Amino acid sequence: METQGIVVLPEQGSASNTPPRRSFALKLPVGATGGSIMMFEETVPVGTKSTFHLHHDSDEVAYVLSGELTLMIGGEVTVGGPGTCAFMPRGVPHCWKSTGADTGRVLFLYTPGGAGGLIEEQQRTGRAFASMSERELAEMLERHGWEIVGPSPL
Repeated sequence: METQGIVVLPEQGSASNTPPRRSFALKLPVGATGGSIMMFEETVPVGTKSTFHLHHDSDEVAYVLSGELTLMIGGEVTVGGPGTCAFMPRGVPHCWKSTGADTGRVLFLYTPGGAGGLIEEQQRTGRAFASMSERELAEMLERHGWEIVGPSPL
């Protein structure tokens, strides 16, 4: 199947919500791009943080649309507001936390898109890491090339 051009308008894209007030809007699913990329927008209330993890087969980019993120990539910590763009290479542990005064919005992109399949699967199934058994979590992480390297230091 040949990949076609895609335009996703502001109100389009599969959306889901997770408590409290955290939401995901899938903009470019990995299957629609022939595996080239996967992109989603996430709304992150203050205090929301990611796991401390890495991707074995995908690079990740985060672009801050609003709010403020504290990012840790490798051992380097940076705080950035709107317009901040972060590149997290495959194999490098990283995490982030919404640390501003207001809810943030961040655009995330994976290339190739394989690691983004984890986000798509969570959105499709509604299953958060905390609701999974150790075995289920390990299988999901392996399936999408993720590795949790420890608790978030942020």
